[in-house]
Amino acid sequence: MFKTILFPIDQSRETRHAVETVANLVKTYESRLILLSVVEPPDAEAEAPSEVMTSHETVAKLLAGAKTLFTEQGIDAETVEREGKVSFTICDVADDMTADLIIMGCRGAGLTDEGASESVTNRVINLSPCPVLIVP
Repeated sequence: MFKTILFPIDQSRETRHAVETVANLVKTYESRLILLSVVEPPDAEAEAPSEVMTSHETVAKLLAGAKTLFTEQGIDAETVEREGKVSFTICDVADDMTADLIIMGCRGAGLTDEGASESVTNRVINLSPCPVLIVP
């Protein structure tokens, strides 16, 4: 059913909470697992610093750590690092890799009217070429 699962990761607590769900689904469906981390270039017009990752070194360490975590559970994971706007990049990679499912953690920022339009999760849900599973 889910031959390829895309798991976009960052340094958030919500990503760490989604790991168990990802591992269970990958094992259940014997899926190919792709770990994705996106480096977003800094926005020169932003009033406050962005919470997204902007360092390739940080992303490389994050992906290596996540790959090790899944390897310890007997899961072979591929890692992908991309640069760009996070939500669009996640959807582009899902399309390029023919993902059958995207699994994401959610910070809950999209629960307000203001947060809904800015939420990466909300944008991915609206743009995704495949189903999206949100792990609270």
